[in-house]
Amino acid sequence: MRKILLTALCCYFYALALAQNAAPTVIVKGIVIDSVTNQPQGYVTVALQDAQTKVPVKSNLTKDDGSFELKAPAGKKYQLVLAFVGYSTKVINISSAAGITNAGKIKLKPATNQLKEVSVTAVKPLMQQEVDRISYNVASDPESKSITALDMMRKVPLLTVDANDNIQLKGSGNYKILVNGKESALLAKSPSDVLRSMPATNIVKIEVITTPPAKYDAEGLAGIINIITTKNADQGYNIGVNARYNTIWGPGVNLNGTVKEGKFGFSGYAGLGRQNKSTNPFDNTQTFFNPASVLTQSGSADYTGNYKYFDGEFSYEIDSLNLVTASIDFNNGVNNNGEGSFTQTVMNNIISQQYATNNSSTSKYTGVDASINYQLGFKKSKDQLLTLSYRYSYSPDNEYNQNLFTDTVNYRQPNFRQYNNSGERDQTVQIDYAQPFKKFSLEVGGKAIFRNNFSNFHQDTLANTQNNEYLQNDEQTNNFNYHQDVYSLYNSYQVKLKDWTGKAGLRLEETTVNADFSSVGSTLNTNYTNLIPSVSIQRQFKNNSINFGFTERIQRPSISELNPFVDRSDPQFISSGNPNLKPELNHVFELNYSHFSKASINTGFSYSFSNNSIQNVTSLKTETIGNQLDTVTYSTYQNLGSNRTLGYNINANIPITSKLSVNINGLLNRLWLQGFYNGTSYKNSGYMGNMFTSISYKFTSGYRIGMNTGYFSGNVTLQGKSSYFIFNSYVFSKDFLNKTASISLVANNPWSKYWHGSSTTNTPDFSQVDNHEQTYRTFALRVSYKFGRLNSDIKKNQHGIDNDDTKSSSKGTGNQ
Repeated sequence: MRKILLTALCCYFYALALAQNAAPTVIVKGIVIDSVTNQPQGYVTVALQDAQTKVPVKSNLTKDDGSFELKAPAGKKYQLVLAFVGYSTKVINISSAAGITNAGKIKLKPATNQLKEVSVTAVKPLMQQEVDRISYNVASDPESKSITALDMMRKVPLLTVDANDNIQLKGSGNYKILVNGKESALLAKSPSDVLRSMPATNIVKIEVITTPPAKYDAEGLAGIINIITTKNADQGYNIGVNARYNTIWGPGVNLNGTVKEGKFGFSGYAGLGRQNKSTNPFDNTQTFFNPASVLTQSGSADYTGNYKYFDGEFSYEIDSLNLVTASIDFNNGVNNNGEGSFTQTVMNNIISQQYATNNSSTSKYTGVDASINYQLGFKKSKDQLLTLSYRYSYSPDNEYNQNLFTDTVNYRQPNFRQYNNSGERDQTVQIDYAQPFKKFSLEVGGKAIFRNNFSNFHQDTLANTQNNEYLQNDEQTNNFNYHQDVYSLYNSYQVKLKDWTGKAGLRLEETTVNADFSSVGSTLNTNYTNLIPSVSIQRQFKNNSINFGFTERIQRPSISELNPFVDRSDPQFISSGNPNLKPELNHVFELNYSHFSKASINTGFSYSFSNNSIQNVTSLKTETIGNQLDTVTYSTYQNLGSNRTLGYNINANIPITSKLSVNINGLLNRLWLQGFYNGTSYKNSGYMGNMFTSISYKFTSGYRIGMNTGYFSGNVTLQGKSSYFIFNSYVFSKDFLNKTASISLVANNPWSKYWHGSSTTNTPDFSQVDNHEQTYRTFALRVSYKFGRLNSDIKKNQHGIDNDDTKSSSKGTGNQ
């Protein structure tokens, strides 16, 4: 019934738009041909744009015979813009007088670099396949004005956003996420939280680098996500204001702007917001086999908080060959969480143990990144560049939580408080050199990262209930310093012929680790060397391309995975790291096909394998709790053997008509996992997949409606799996004030208040089922406005520091 009503509504508004009174028009027609072959070019994007504001007024695709015809209101000066993948964009001035303008035969020239940059962003194709990456041009997506940056991630080939807003690349959370080719403090801790609060209008395009070239650090098993934010600034200024209110994620505002005055330029954005309180119930059941007993736990968790962030880039052109740039990222926030639960163990129909827990916690986090770059150009070639870079990063995090226990039966854990001052401090120096030749280009460089992780953790236990006195528990004190230095050299070569492009390189990395885990009297001193190859080959045809890639990627264990400290915050479920972990090495093969015409399609296969994969594993362990022996669930990390993944992906953007378009993004993986742990050999396999579909309809009066729906199959792990979920959202937007302002209404998952998720864990000793309810239904109002006038671009350095060598965190808690 809902589909019938939606279709009827679309037809009504479309008929209403057609019924408007006729007005004097400019009609432009012509035929587009290839300048080399003199053959007609079908499916070329042609657009009429306002010559003054550069805002598109009318656009379409050429027919199979290369012909086109566009109509627009008379009285304005227009420019005809023609864009097609693999060809240079062409701009032609058009008379403002009413009547017919026949542009005749228009020749498009093949581009030297396949649409590496297009001056008229309004008519860029949505997707672009390069030799080692796929790009999604967010600025060309009309929905960018009405949805968040996180929502936009769902449309990008090979990316998935699950029900908890965790971002995945090819079904994996092991990737690196960069902003403008650099690691950013904004996304260091929780990229989902930041992208959820950021409008998609802050982003120009999103690159998925499946075969990272040698200039990138080797960390990130699945690849690299590179978010390119708005950088264009003119003589003058341009300001954009975005505000929203979401029924769950609360109010938020984002300000972005660019300014150019002489040789100085600045571009950046800033935002702040507050998350409303949300409460999510959960429960889990753990069945033990010998002796037979059942543990049940149920409760609810609530979340609230506030945040603010800033990102700015500065540029100063000393002269045409010397450029200095600098950038600073800053984010700060507070998260307040509360959780109440009741745990009970039953054996032979008798309660053997029970307790109720009330936990409240506060986390205050900060992230700062500052960098400076000097770029030296050469008169011989604009692409011959020498770049020197320095970056400093600091991200402290202060956490406090309190745990209170009541209704206890055979449970002797006293109340306790926990404090943790932790963080990371990095310094990086880098040198890059790029040398172009006629059909060949060379990149070489070196880099040194000096990284220090630290944590000072202690627990105070209630010692005297009379005066509420807490004393420090030395067994739950966790202090460590972790120094990791990475030294690397790389060289990369690219050859570009008429139909072929090849890219190959080698990266040599030397890693040294010195760690002091003082709480357990343990130290770690190790070093290892890795030689990482990368190869990418692209064969281009008229409207198609085939890409092959091979690379190796490293997953270094994180500090939380290495730290041997045993966390007994919940005495029934304890966890510990493993200082003996080795880096995981993943071998990745890619084969992709891209087709760009009326419908743009990317599809392909991938295969990856690792023989020493890092897995989180769970077993039973006997512990002493309050002078009483108890069996608890123990989790840690191990290098457990093989992890093989065969994947197929497809992404298509289909313009059904000039007003109706459909986007499809899908991925299907087959996984095989195998490992030996705690005397038991584990094997697990299964399918993981997702499918996202977006339908958008644009009315001539500035109205737009859209519907997005998606399916995610859940994860497969060595000892279990998680459940599927279905996502849907609806967007209604209106542009006004000559398209400088817009207002949007958004409904996310309106048919259900909660999403029900579950996961299972199976071992020879027990089986466990975890269930949780995630807040699902949200409604949002978004408003945006931009003003200013610009005439030229800020100049920025083409190389810089991008520390993509550590494991990415992709956590989140919802949708907006």
